[in-house]
Amino acid sequence: MGFNTEKYRVMHLGRKNQQHTYRLGNSLLTSVKTEKDLGVIIDATMNMGQQSGDAVRKANHTLLCIQRCISSRSKEVILPLYATLVRPQLEYCVQFWAPHFRRDVANMERVQRRATRMIRGQQGRPYKERLRDLNLFSLHKRRLRGDQVAVYKLVKGDQQALGEFLFLRAIPGVARNNGHKVAEGSFRLDIRKRYITVRAARTWNQLPKEVVLAPTLGVFRRRLDEHLAGVV
Repeated sequence: MGFNTEKYRVMHLGRKNQQHTYRLGNSLLTSVKTEKDLGVIIDATMNMGQQSGDAVRKANHTLLCIQRCISSRSKEVILPLYATLVRPQLEYCVQFWAPHFRRDVANMERVQRRATRMIRGQQGRPYKERLRDLNLFSLHKRRLRGDQVAVYKLVKGDQQALGEFLFLRAIPGVARNNGHKVAEGSFRLDIRKRYITVRAARTWNQLPKEVVLAPTLGVFRRRLDEHLAGVV
């Protein structure tokens, strides 16, 4: 089988990386600082800032098109358009690249702030009130929800085999708390703390027992939404 060397790239990760050169056959592979794979921009620092900025730009562009092309400002029109065309651009593979810098988190949330202000009757109202009236979670809370849904699948759902590999270790069930704890782990470098298997562990371990013990994924989502509705 022949390989097209033009489609291969080398990315050097880590501060102490010696940055060797690599060849495929007789061809020297190109070294890059950033690369897009399956729609996600990966950079050598793994801070995911470029991916966050790219998602925000695309979402803002789509929202601007809606604002210019759609005359109606009713909730029944704007909300479905936002949920279908704009928000997915901010949440595509977000469990992998979730933003961690405050500026990236704020820029992403600003898109939804702008979208909710477009709706008739919501202008000038505080953001939290708009979310409550429109029955929306903040994007931060939606990412938190997505993390916990992923953990449920890995710990109790149909992906347990993968979960046993991803999580450091399982903590034996106990009577208190949720009874299905996972190891939170401790790491020297911040980059490791950003992985979903680390950042989501603490929140999972703090979930009420009735949420974690949900018999199905659908029930888990419903109970998790009810729990998150009361979380600031």
